Amino acid sequence: MSYAVEFASLVKNRGKAKQKHPDNKAACGFMAPWALGAVFLSLIPMVASVVLSFTKYNMLTSPRFVGLQNFAALFKDVRFRHSLRVTFTYVIASVPLQLLAALALAVILDRGMRGLAFYRSAFYLPSMLGGSVAIAVLWKMVFGSDGLFNNFLNMFGLHLSQSWIGNPATANWTLVALHVWQFGSAMVIFLAGLRQIPRELYEAASVDGAGKWRQFRSITIPMLSPIIFFNLVMSIINSFQTFTQAFVVSGGTGGPSDSTLFYTLYLYQQGFGQLKMGYASAMAWILVLIVAVFTLINFALSKYWVYYDD
Repeated sequence: MSYAVEFASLVKNRGKAKQKHPDNKAACGFMAPWALGAVFLSLIPMVASVVLSFTKYNMLTSPRFVGLQNFAALFKDVRFRHSLRVTFTYVIASVPLQLLAALALAVILDRGMRGLAFYRSAFYLPSMLGGSVAIAVLWKMVFGSDGLFNNFLNMFGLHLSQSWIGNPATANWTLVALHVWQFGSAMVIFLAGLRQIPRELYEAASVDGAGKWRQFRSITIPMLSPIIFFNLVMSIINSFQTFTQAFVVSGGTGGPSDSTLFYTLYLYQQGFGQLKMGYASAMAWILVLIVAVFTLINFALSKYWVYYDD
């Protein structure tokens, strides 16, 4: 008898639970597109990529299992090692410069000025357009032999006719400049973080005789360190994934003299140019490992310089 009473109580409580959460089905319905996209556009392709990285596959015949042969061949590939050097140079140069530019503009805008919304939108716009093909084509024209950059230098008596894009010594640096120019997203995040710093801290420091530079070092940077850390991690990840700019500027070749042969561009060449899809999959997972290592290093070092209120 007691079992029947307990069963009836469970059924009753279950009915009450359903009444308390009538929107569960609606919530599942709204989440369904994201869940389907995560499974079919992310999870399944990732699993397929892992499998293909251990095979020889040209998309025309069935994959043939080769074990670790693709990974072993990578480290014997001269162009693979060169693409790593080009990409690391790009990341190490562009990420700090972009964050410095974003932080400097955010500090200036935080002081308050007329038309702040306009300036914020104007500086943010390059972040939205910087990865587009049109901007890459425009950048190629700006740094060409008859481009805007040379015309600007001519105004100061420096009559140059070289193509900065076509010179192996400067081609990669033009793409670094393009990445730095896309500082708007980080700037907006910095600006939001600056608005959250209590003004009382600056007032107290001013009363104690601290100047603007000392306030910046002792108050702004520590209080903004979580935002700096976030922007640093995201900027590194995005930099390693840069593709469109190098592809358009070099015409997909990575030239001149492979000076803009980014890792992702070489991966594209192997996968879709030479139909070495297994080799390209192995490269993709090496890139995942590199990004993961950089992210873990940042998290490990963050405890020494990132300040949290708690």
